[in-house]
Amino acid sequence: MKKYIFTLLSAASLTLAGCDAILDRPVMTAPTEESFGVTDLDYRLYANEGYPIYFVGYNSGWGVPYAPLRGYTFSDDNSSSGKQSSFENTVPAEGRSSTSTTSVMWLDQYCGATWNFAWVRKWNKMLEFLEKNQASLDEDTYGHWTAVARFFRSIEYCRLVESFGDVPYYDRIVADNEKDLLYQDRTPRNEVMGHIYDDFEYVLSNMRLDDGDQYLNRYIAAGFISRYMLFEGTWQKYHNGDTELAKKYLEQAMKAGDLVLGSGLWQISSDFKSLFGSMDLKGNKEVLMYRHYDSGVSVTHCVASYCNLAESQGGATLALAKEFICSDGKPYQTSAEANADQLDIATMIQTRDPRFEATFWDKPRVQAGTLLYSTKFIDREGPTYYGAEGGYPAQYGSYTNTNDYPVMRLAEVMLNWLEAKAELATMGGEAVTQGDIDNTINQIRNRPLDETAISKGVQQTEPMDLADITDSFDPNRDKGNPEIAGDYAVDPLIWEIRRERRMEFVYEHSRLLDLKRWKKLHYMDNEKYPDTMLGLWINVEQELPEKLTENTVGILTVAVPDGAGGYTNIVYDGTNAAEMVGFYVPESAQPRDPFTDRSYMAPISQDIINTYKDLGYTISQTTGW
Repeated sequence: MKKYIFTLLSAASLTLAGCDAILDRPVMTAPTEESFGVTDLDYRLYANEGYPIYFVGYNSGWGVPYAPLRGYTFSDDNSSSGKQSSFENTVPAEGRSSTSTTSVMWLDQYCGATWNFAWVRKWNKMLEFLEKNQASLDEDTYGHWTAVARFFRSIEYCRLVESFGDVPYYDRIVADNEKDLLYQDRTPRNEVMGHIYDDFEYVLSNMRLDDGDQYLNRYIAAGFISRYMLFEGTWQKYHNGDTELAKKYLEQAMKAGDLVLGSGLWQISSDFKSLFGSMDLKGNKEVLMYRHYDSGVSVTHCVASYCNLAESQGGATLALAKEFICSDGKPYQTSAEANADQLDIATMIQTRDPRFEATFWDKPRVQAGTLLYSTKFIDREGPTYYGAEGGYPAQYGSYTNTNDYPVMRLAEVMLNWLEAKAELATMGGEAVTQGDIDNTINQIRNRPLDETAISKGVQQTEPMDLADITDSFDPNRDKGNPEIAGDYAVDPLIWEIRRERRMEFVYEHSRLLDLKRWKKLHYMDNEKYPDTMLGLWINVEQELPEKLTENTVGILTVAVPDGAGGYTNIVYDGTNAAEMVGFYVPESAQPRDPFTDRSYMAPISQDIINTYKDLGYTISQTTGW
């Protein structure tokens, strides 16, 4: 049962409202409100429904929300043919709310939740049961399940805040006749986050350290707390300039990270591919929690299919590829690594941090808009079935994939903790030490390599030496853009920590939310940053001659540096095949529409505003909308 925890749905949570049984007979096979809430098992069943919602993994079936690769492609890490996906530019008429309480609700451009409070109500209901039955529960049971309910409620609110900023806050069940509360205006972000901070403090003191294999415990919760508090702390610093609140949240992120890192229960011990392609992550010492998939219980996903070489992807950008550190631990511009400045796929496989090879296929693929195709979320065997007679086995095709996903892993906690400490150091906190680097980034860089990577000539990256991280370490470090009001230069160490995140979390949950919290959303401006709409260097005639056809005349394009920081396009005309050498331009690529600072937060849809108005209430629209 524990191994397949994510396949369980809570009968209790779905039937508590259904007490009006046929012919008014009492329900004999499910708990009622009168009988529910006096045992540990009651709350375990009730909480189970939250697992696939908050520990989404690869999602399930064809599901996209919160799924790596499929859900997290809107950032400067990804490009595609045609016009690039644009930010929302009008207030939607409807669709920001849903009556469904069993599906994950998702706004991909904001990496957060839709305007829906059904899950908030669910966790408030659980807290109501706990208060009602506290006298019947022992201290451990009451404290643990109260912590679980407050944790899930706070994650839900973190998602809402990431989308909308200010949102109505509810800490109890609101009755239907409490109209003023039901239709209250938005609670200020700082007040909402203050409640979340208090909830997380409770969790860090009261949730069980161990509640059984694959069940939520204090360490797993701490991993997520480090994520969400890092987000809020840096948001407060870079958006609001509020150093006191920034310190408060960043210190909680470090406190949560300390709990995990100080436990000694986990270690970086497996190669990078095994984290995402394994059919069973049980026993992996880097993984605090994973979502297990098994066709035998009809819990499968589709993400590996989109890494199998046959299915299409947008494609990773030159901007992303350039950020991968070289094997000697330096950016390619200052690296002593042979051929470090050659930005074709084959050379980068051999000269870059091993995560590059583990993330991308080693040859150009037309199935990717930029030709740089990600195979991160599939094992080594899966791509070998491309073109094979009989096609792909079920675990690599369609929506029947069964590789596991690490929903919380040690490397993330390490990088969350380190970034929080580095940010606090800029506000008077304790400086980051070489020991801190050795216990985080250098452990990550010291991951073992698998046989395939070794056979390709991949080498482990040299450890980071804190003394090297000076103003001159990376000539392309963001030193602030004078064309953008309020844009700031990034501290050299923080820049390198951000680079480490970018290499580590490609197509996972992180990149767009990182840009938002750092107030660097302008990195997604394709015209200011043309590398966000290019692929790697390619000699088309040698590496991809099948692209040189009549059908690609006037379409196939490469870009070559113009010597002034820009690019000159060379278009295939049917006679100039030898000239088609440069950075690949996705077919018919056009920049995304212009956007402004309002894109950091989602607007509320018009139907919600009208509902409030029709009932005599007012809900404030998001700033800028």
